[in-house]
Amino acid sequence: MNPAVSRLTFVFTLTALSLGPAQSTAQPSPSRVVSAAGAKNDTSAAIDWYDFRLLDVEGQGWSTTVAPYDRLPKKAEGVVRDAVWNLSRHSAGICARFLVDSPEIHARWTLTSERLAMPHMPATGVSGVDLYARSDKGQWRWLSVGRPTKPTNTARLAAGLPDGRREYLLYLPLYNGVSSVEIGLPTGKALEKGPLRPASHSKPLVFYGTSITHGACASRPGMPHPAILGRWFERPVINLGFSGNGRLETELGTLLAELDAAVYVLDCLPNLKGEDVTERAEPLVRLLRKARPDTPILLVEDRNYADSFLIASKREHNLANQAALRAAFKRLQEAGVGGLYYLAGDKLLGADGEDTVDSSHPSDLGFLRQAKAFREVLEPILLGK
Repeated sequence: MNPAVSRLTFVFTLTALSLGPAQSTAQPSPSRVVSAAGAKNDTSAAIDWYDFRLLDVEGQGWSTTVAPYDRLPKKAEGVVRDAVWNLSRHSAGICARFLVDSPEIHARWTLTSERLAMPHMPATGVSGVDLYARSDKGQWRWLSVGRPTKPTNTARLAAGLPDGRREYLLYLPLYNGVSSVEIGLPTGKALEKGPLRPASHSKPLVFYGTSITHGACASRPGMPHPAILGRWFERPVINLGFSGNGRLETELGTLLAELDAAVYVLDCLPNLKGEDVTERAEPLVRLLRKARPDTPILLVEDRNYADSFLIASKREHNLANQAALRAAFKRLQEAGVGGLYYLAGDKLLGADGEDTVDSSHPSDLGFLRQAKAFREVLEPILLGK
C-alpha cells in the first residue's frame, strides 16, 4: 500500500470513529452522571472530590486485584515471580475518560512509594498524573501534568477552561503505585463518565513487555507508545510491561490468555538473550493461539541500541535476539500457526540516535517514533485491511 494513502485512510477512519464532538450541547445521560452524593466536599476550597473508581477505569484486565490500581489479579501473587508481582503494583497505563463542563479540574493522588523519580526518568513520569482533553476537532491533545512532590499530592491541573461540556482523559503514574486517586471539581459541577466505547472498539490492545513497555523513560504517563496508540486507535490498552522482567514466561502467558484482546503484542526481547528467545517464544505463542484461536499476535524485535553502531557487544546482542525471533516466527508459520504478525527492531527508533536517554530507553521522541512504527503494523490488523 502506498504510505501516503495509508496515512490518509488512517486519519479518515479515526475521524469517522470519533466518539462525539469535544463540546456537546446535549444533556448528560443520567446513567453516566456520577452522583455528587458520593463526593467529598472541601468547603474551604469549594471543591467536590470524586473517587477515580467511580469512572470507567481502563487499563486493568482483572477486577479481582489486591489493591485498586494493580495490574495483575490477586491469584497471580505467588505464581508469577516476585519481581513481576511487585512491578504489577505500578499503575502504568491505567486511565479513565470523563466529561465535565467546568472552568477548573483538580487531582489528588496518594502514592505507594516515596521514590518519586529515577536517575534517568523524571518524577512527572514516574509518579505524576497526566491530563488530556479532546479538541474541537475530536483529537486527543495534552493539557496538563500533575507534578508529584510528596506521597500525597494535590494539583490544580487546569483553570480558565472555556464553557462547554468536554471529554477529558487522565492517566495514572507509570513507575509508582497509587492507593487513592480523586478528581476535584468546583462545587456544583457535574462529573460524567466518558462515552461508552462502541462494540467494535471495546477490546483492548494488550502489551506484554519490558521497561520500555512499562514506560521508561517517558516524561509523562501519557507518552509511552501503548498510551499513544490507545489514543490514536480510540481503544482501551492494557499495559503489562515489567521493568527488567518481560521474559516471555508461561505464567504470564496463561494470564494473558484470559484477556479477550483485540491483539496481543509480545515485546520482551530487550530482557532476553537469543537462546532465551529460542526457548520461550514458540511455546508462549502456541499457548495463546490454543486459548484464543482468532486473536492476532504481534511479535516485536528489540529496538537497536542507539550506540550499537560503535559498541560491538550491544550490536551482537540485538542481532542474536532478532535472528532467534525471526527463526521462531518462521517455524510457527511453517507449522500453520495463523494470525501472526511481525515488527522489525530497526523500525522502532530513528537512525539519528537522538531518541533515547541511555541508548536503550526512549525519550518522548523515541516513544512517538515507536508509536508510529507500531501503527504501521497495527492499522491493518485493527481496521481489517
